[in-house]
Amino acid sequence: MRSARPLIVIPLLFCLLVQVPAQNGARAPVSEMRSAIERYTVDRGSLSRSYPVNVSRARRERFKKFYSDWLASLQSLDFDSMSQDGKIDYILFKNLLEYELRQLDIQSRQINEIEPLLPFATRIIELEETRRRMEPLNPAKAAATLTELRKQVDERRRAVELGLRSESRGGDASVESVRVKKTVANRAVAAINGLRTNLRNWYTFYNGYDPLFTWWNEEPYRSLDQAMTNYASFITERVVGIKPEGGQIQTQTQAGPNRGPGGGGPGGAGQAGGGQGFQRPGSSNARPGDASDIVGDPIGREALLSELRSEMIPYTPEELIAIGEKEMAWCENEMKKASRDLGYGDDWHKALEHVKNLYVEPGKQPQMIRDLALEAIKFVEDNNLVTVPELAKESWRMEMLSPERQLISPFFLGGEVIQVSFPTNTMAHEQKMMSMRGNNIHFSRATVHHELIPGHHLQGFMAARNKPYRGIFGTPFWTEGNALYWELLLWDLNFAKTPENRIGMLFWRMHRCARIIFSLNFHLEKMTPQECIDLLVNRVGHERDNATAEVRRSFDGSYGPLYQIAYLIGGLQQYAMHKELVGSGKMTNRAYNDALLKENRIPIEMLRAAITNQKLTRDFVTNWKFYK
Repeated sequence: MRSARPLIVIPLLFCLLVQVPAQNGARAPVSEMRSAIERYTVDRGSLSRSYPVNVSRARRERFKKFYSDWLASLQSLDFDSMSQDGKIDYILFKNLLEYELRQLDIQSRQINEIEPLLPFATRIIELEETRRRMEPLNPAKAAATLTELRKQVDERRRAVELGLRSESRGGDASVESVRVKKTVANRAVAAINGLRTNLRNWYTFYNGYDPLFTWWNEEPYRSLDQAMTNYASFITERVVGIKPEGGQIQTQTQAGPNRGPGGGGPGGAGQAGGGQGFQRPGSSNARPGDASDIVGDPIGREALLSELRSEMIPYTPEELIAIGEKEMAWCENEMKKASRDLGYGDDWHKALEHVKNLYVEPGKQPQMIRDLALEAIKFVEDNNLVTVPELAKESWRMEMLSPERQLISPFFLGGEVIQVSFPTNTMAHEQKMMSMRGNNIHFSRATVHHELIPGHHLQGFMAARNKPYRGIFGTPFWTEGNALYWELLLWDLNFAKTPENRIGMLFWRMHRCARIIFSLNFHLEKMTPQECIDLLVNRVGHERDNATAEVRRSFDGSYGPLYQIAYLIGGLQQYAMHKELVGSGKMTNRAYNDALLKENRIPIEMLRAAITNQKLTRDFVTNWKFYK
């Protein structure tokens, strides 16, 4: 077997000879690990495209070898001779590879759980992987295979139906049937969606180009595809409990389990790493006020601990929930203070209702957003808080969210483009009012700077220009956490000028506390989606439709299991560093905030190691207890 070592040694030797221009025109040294990380990134992309069937055993085995070879190659490097950047990148790379290997094991267990519903999966995977290897095909045998697969699908559907009947009779051991949990069935539907795509890719490769193939396989393929469609609809409706729109199952790709895409506030950096690889039922069936389509897939405590380890957060899920509850109590106390200032006494819910009704009239939302964006930029510059390049101020843009998208994202999304939520003429009166109340002036004032400057737009602008090779380590604890950190810092600096401003900021802070509480409890299987919605309505004060959309988005598979806790936890990490470095006088606000943006989107403990020049060892283990 060829050693993986040349993959890393050759780029490292090249790296030692190359320097890149710094922003001031001088030459800046390059991390000793940069070329290796860049090589890994493109190699992994090639491998992903070569093994596209996400639930394939062959894919998992190939990636296990790939990650293991890279991990072994790190042992040959002279860690102690590296620069601080090189040491940080080494630790981040090692952490990523170890995480990916753990994820393969977790994925295997998840696939084993859905196998009783998918006895036909292996043969479909073999068809596609045989095609990918460009092996010869016998059209007549392929038709026989498709016909047999259709029979297997129909037989498995009958077995599931027997299981449902057996359950309704209180359980009948004499009935040979299949029974699974609702969440496992939902995962199986996602896998069926993916298998249908794999089968379609296989069929369209030959269809029409090989007349004999089409003669034999046109009808068997259509029959099998229809059987799988019907089976997925049956499981969705009868086991999961969702009625498909028009009898069809929509799909959306599952992101990596930890570092999901930006959205929901924005501009997150997707992880180049693995992921569970299922296709989730989409949210095309979402209706205002209806939570029946929210199922999710709780990953359990062991998988949560793996995610936290990869994020370098030395806390248990239970400890993080306790942090969320403590922060929520602080917010409630501050809400009462603002409520008293408005004349509502300690009944802060009444004060919140007052603020919700301070919205602009239709057509005025874009101008309000522009004014709020300019106000935030002026504030950070007047107070010398962070460097804002002129091009960053010039290049942000605005778009409006569609009514359909607002069912999933009821609030603003951000980055270089801020996507604004506000009702349209097509919405029912109740939905119009909920949207305007949920995106009122003071709620918006507390989110525009989160999405643009000094938040996600400035982050993305700087990340694209500083150590972009670190994109594979991207984490929402940096992306969302940094935007939330600004909310904490601006609160301390009296950015909230009025009681209404304070309530607007506190509402979102409570929202982030609730995200910690409900998302971790959901993945620990201690809260249902409906209980998560109720928490947002009763403890935060959300409009119910907005709360439903928030929970739907949290568990639809497009975000990793830690994404929703990353806002406040990542913010508290960066806030703790601010106290440590700016509070002690070691750094100015501007120097510190600039430094946060120049290391790219990496786990916060490594960000701290870079800024403080912390002494690091090859066997580094996370240990920073940032919350006091």
